Amino acid sequence: MTPMANAVRSLAPALAATALLLAMLVLPVFDVPRSAAATGKSVPAPLLDEPAAQAASATIVLAGGCFWGVQGVYQHVQGVMSAVSGYAGGQKDTASYEEVSSGATGHAEAVRITYDPRRISSGRLLQIFFAVVHDPTQRNRQGPDIGTQYRSAIFTADPEQARIARAYIAQLDAAGVFGAAVATTVEPGHAFYPAETYHQDFMAKHPHHPYIVFHDRAKVSDLQQQFPDLYRVDPVLVSSSGSTQ
Repeated sequence: MTPMANAVRSLAPALAATALLLAMLVLPVFDVPRSAAATGKSVPAPLLDEPAAQAASATIVLAGGCFWGVQGVYQHVQGVMSAVSGYAGGQKDTASYEEVSSGATGHAEAVRITYDPRRISSGRLLQIFFAVVHDPTQRNRQGPDIGTQYRSAIFTADPEQARIARAYIAQLDAAGVFGAAVATTVEPGHAFYPAETYHQDFMAKHPHHPYIVFHDRAKVSDLQQQFPDLYRVDPVLVSSSGSTQ
């Protein structure tokens, strides 16, 4: 992560409006690359997807840069029952924001998505992931955030989910959708650890935070424009359920 991006992300939510305004005025001066997903990217639906299921719920864990924006997008998706920010890829004893931010834990900032497979498939969730959530061609970074903790990754729950994810990446690469190879990794068999409470529902609670304004807000607009049948106006919030477990 660049020093400027680190400073912006560490701003306390309770900062005075004048401080936030100053940050918003200063940020554009720096040449900070934005994710291509900030303007959205039309991607085809996966050719291989899971069949309609009878189970009431399923989960998938996705990492695509700062988890504030990833969570914020999926909280507006129909069929998503919860979206929890957290860490995946490393060990339990290093699953804290301070340690993960070092880039040395193996963890990625990730979001655990619990969804109703009778209403939405893992393939459709992945289509949103590649279309509006992030730029999957960036390796070990996302926009201004640099490090393995910001890698693009799919932490799959079972072999079939992994097969679908790998097939979709191959499909997108073969079609040359992004003009560069997809850097997203498929990483099975990793536990998910919820992040600290202050990271949960961050976009919904702090819509005017400079980082949200410059890097994440447009992603929700892109979701609404590209997937109007899947867009929900009112986000499903962690704070409403009262649990991140």
